[in-house]
Amino acid sequence: MSELKVPVSAADHARGGADGRVVLVEYGDYECPYCRVAHSEVLQLGRHFGDDLTIVFRHFPLTEIHPLAEPAAETAELAGAQGRFWDMHDAIYAHQERLSLPFLLGAAKALGLSERDCALALEAKTYAPKIAQDFLSGVRSGVNGTPTFFINGHRHDGPFDYRHLAAAIQSVRPRA
Repeated sequence: MSELKVPVSAADHARGGADGRVVLVEYGDYECPYCRVAHSEVLQLGRHFGDDLTIVFRHFPLTEIHPLAEPAAETAELAGAQGRFWDMHDAIYAHQERLSLPFLLGAAKALGLSERDCALALEAKTYAPKIAQDFLSGVRSGVNGTPTFFINGHRHDGPFDYRHLAAAIQSVRPRA
């Protein structure tokens, strides 16, 4: 079983319980249809486990087959720099079928972010180093596809549907 090689830190995007008893790390790609399915499962897990679960998302854009995954990740990071990462993250997955550069710029505008700043950041690849850092942490941890999940630092190699992920989380969840 693979282990998470780069521990969760303040540089990660996390939601749910700030000190959750279980930490779920997802390596995902915004253009991956399986990640979109996993997104709704993860949201359901968050509702079910509440503050007991900390959810972390790390970028793992498979750019050779998903050319818009990296610009989408960069747009999410731009939003994150302004405290809106999860809003952008959710918007991208909610409208994945419309993923395009105009969509990303419009999504930024819809969140009250500057379309111009977004376009400039994408052009300059301002947030590419963060995406690369996440990607390399995934490679070091044995990630070779998306979505890939780690639960309390251990790779979850089972199905990523709600039932299987919830059972895996419950099995490592410390008793209160």
